[in-house]
Amino acid sequence: MRNRGLFLFVSVTLLIGILLVAYFHLISSKKPETSFPTETEEVDLPTSIESSSIWPMFRYNARHTGRCPYDTSKNNGTLKWKFQIEKGCGSPVIAKDRTLYVGSMDKYLYAINPNGTLKWKFKTGSYIEASPAVGPDGTIYIGSDDFYLYAVNPDGTLKWKFKTGLYITDAPAIANDGTVYIGSHDKYLYAVNPSGTLKWKFKTGSCIEASPAVGPDGTIYIGSDDYYFYAIYPNGRLKWKFKTGEFMIISSAAIASNGTIYFAGLDSFYALNPDGKVIWKIKELGGCGSPSIGKDGTIYQEGSIDIGHDVGEYFFCAVTQDGKIKWKFEIGNYAFGSTIAKEGTIYFASNDGYLYALNPDGTLKWKYKGAGTPTISSDGTIYVGTENGLYAFGSE
Repeated sequence: MRNRGLFLFVSVTLLIGILLVAYFHLISSKKPETSFPTETEEVDLPTSIESSSIWPMFRYNARHTGRCPYDTSKNNGTLKWKFQIEKGCGSPVIAKDRTLYVGSMDKYLYAINPNGTLKWKFKTGSYIEASPAVGPDGTIYIGSDDFYLYAVNPDGTLKWKFKTGLYITDAPAIANDGTVYIGSHDKYLYAVNPSGTLKWKFKTGSCIEASPAVGPDGTIYIGSDDYYFYAIYPNGRLKWKFKTGEFMIISSAAIASNGTIYFAGLDSFYALNPDGKVIWKIKELGGCGSPSIGKDGTIYQEGSIDIGHDVGEYFFCAVTQDGKIKWKFEIGNYAFGSTIAKEGTIYFASNDGYLYALNPDGTLKWKYKGAGTPTISSDGTIYVGTENGLYAFGSE
């Protein structure tokens, strides 16, 4: 019996040893899993919306990062063409077939061919103050001061229109499921189905002038003139709200791949955790411009310092993720939102009347007389809406 027990013990021990060797061999031979984005690495994984259009919405994507996958290293700022619009136009979006869509204060939504000729135009009932958006099926969504959100077919015919309670001065954002988010001066954020029916609406305390942004988890972020910044679940319920100083929020947020939220109130520039807690804020970078996020995690934002007697100093800044200013580039007036190309060139326009192209180190690459938030096409062409119409920039 003693020998039999010893034999059983040795056998079990040997079997355990064999299983352990096999296990460690298995885990050592497994391929490492893809790591999640870190705080210093922005991963460009196109969504269904981004894959269906070249530049589908304001600030390129629903997270409003302002960063696109298109190379502009050969673009030297040469003016290729101008499309004249008497009352000017906003920032365009670009469909998969390279058609440009842009709205104007003359009440029209324009469809412009990539060579600068008119394809068609669609008339709304009032001014168009913000960019349109292009859905996965090619439908163009645009808000107007006539209180309506319009859905327009790619041939320029009306698909449907959805009435809000007051002016719409912000750009729509489209989530991966096709839901269209739009704010209105009636204090509501609307979630509209692709069919044109109301999904839900969420009431803030005042006008909404900023375009909503959609986080990686589907949370919708929006600022209001009531001094609050809101995070809203995809079902329309409040997740949290964050109060700034006694100042309106009229610029759109940018959401990093790790969920960090960057936005500017008129009082300060903020970085928030996904739970709404402040990471840092920078007072001199508050303003009207929307931030953008570089591939290395650098955040780009306008700034100004009031030096008294209605005189200020204005600059465009690169900010590290821990809230430190990397560099400043002096400009003549407030800047609008910036756009970042694949190679890292940063484009932005200022109220001083210039479009700027900066290298990643903050040095000037080129500038051109003419303001507007830039949009980049897949061939590296840069389109800018100005007070005179749409401009296209390329290389000689």
